[in-house]
Amino acid sequence: MAQQNNIVIKNKKASFDYEFIETFVAGIVLTGTEIKSIRLGKASLVDTYCTVIGRELWVKNMNISEYFYGTYNNHVARRDRKLLLNRKELNKIERLVKDTGITIVPTKLFLNEKGLAKIVIAVAKGKKEYDKRQTLREKDDKRDMDRAFKK
Repeated sequence: MAQQNNIVIKNKKASFDYEFIETFVAGIVLTGTEIKSIRLGKASLVDTYCTVIGRELWVKNMNISEYFYGTYNNHVARRDRKLLLNRKELNKIERLVKDTGITIVPTKLFLNEKGLAKIVIAVAKGKKEYDKRQTLREKDDKRDMDRAFKK
């Protein structure tokens, strides 16, 4: 049953818009057709965020497309999904988020070696416009240096 799982769905805009403070790996509560869609790579983390409701962490606005072969049992594409973390991690996230300007952003969705869907979330602080320009400049400089070394 050891199959090759190389499904990795990234939120590329998150690293551009936010400066990550700390990252956590969480499980997701899914229905049957949702995991099938993820295995086909039919999910998106664009405009996704997390919030603490009660003593639980929820991911909001995550799009998992409807499963093509699903019947009346098919899931709703954009519904709130509960994240699974231990109490110690949840308490740490709650402490970090109490500061203003701090948010929880999903950065990557993947399948682990057991075939379970996991999501990497980051406690992050929003970047200012000049920080974004600095990030682009560093990326361009790195690309130029790589080109120079290949010659």
